[in-house]
Amino acid sequence: MQKTIFITGASSGLGKATAKLFQSKGWNVIATMRNPEKETELSQLENVTLLPLDVTNLEQIQETVKKAIELHTIDVVFNNAGYGLMGALETLSDDKILRQLDTNLLGVIRVTKAFIPYFRANKNGLFISTTSIGGFMGFPLHSIYHATKFALEGWSESMSFELGQFGIGIKTVAPGGISTDFTGRSLDMNKSNEYQNLENKLLENIDAMMQNASTAEQIAEVVYEAVTDGKDQVRYIAGADANAIYSRRLEVGKEEFRKEIGQQFS
Repeated sequence: MQKTIFITGASSGLGKATAKLFQSKGWNVIATMRNPEKETELSQLENVTLLPLDVTNLEQIQETVKKAIELHTIDVVFNNAGYGLMGALETLSDDKILRQLDTNLLGVIRVTKAFIPYFRANKNGLFISTTSIGGFMGFPLHSIYHATKFALEGWSESMSFELGQFGIGIKTVAPGGISTDFTGRSLDMNKSNEYQNLENKLLENIDAMMQNASTAEQIAEVVYEAVTDGKDQVRYIAGADANAIYSRRLEVGKEEFRKEIGQQFS
């Protein structure tokens, strides 16, 4: 029987690459985004349905989930919508902080909650969320972004016990850099004279990081692996750069690794 994946944030980057990969593997894909009428590529693909979804809009979440369930039997929900907020905490407006939390964290929780009764009734289903290597370690000037990604990692681990009794899985995919994505439309940057030295060093480090970044297609392959491998495993570190960073942190320990990161910005 043909399986179906529901994807948030499918208009670009990892979301779009994942939609294309699963479609090529014979899946039905429900690709959601804020403005589906602007999408020209996915709309041409067989077995791909575009639906509107802003993950900060609870009413629209409920409407879109209801419509998706009426269209297909949903097997996998891929919570991918999100972006990066960069800047010193004191420079960030309350609106920007709330928007980051609302999109990256509460959006995932809302979409997941909307699907749980459906999956529980079916005694089947899998949730996957895009987190980040930034859900395991912190870098300067990304405190609220890290807050959302650390939160998703802890939330997913807790939810694995809550959902497991009903045959429902939950997993996270944690990439490092994704080329052409993070420093473009998915980054909201706030600059400040007081933190200019740190900002300049961070931008230099981001440029270096992006040279080792994975493509969205490479990370989509990890999403496909997590969906199809049948493993009782919550976390998947995705990409050569993320695996190298994570391995180094395990090797030297959390505090020593934090000092190594700090030396790059001193």
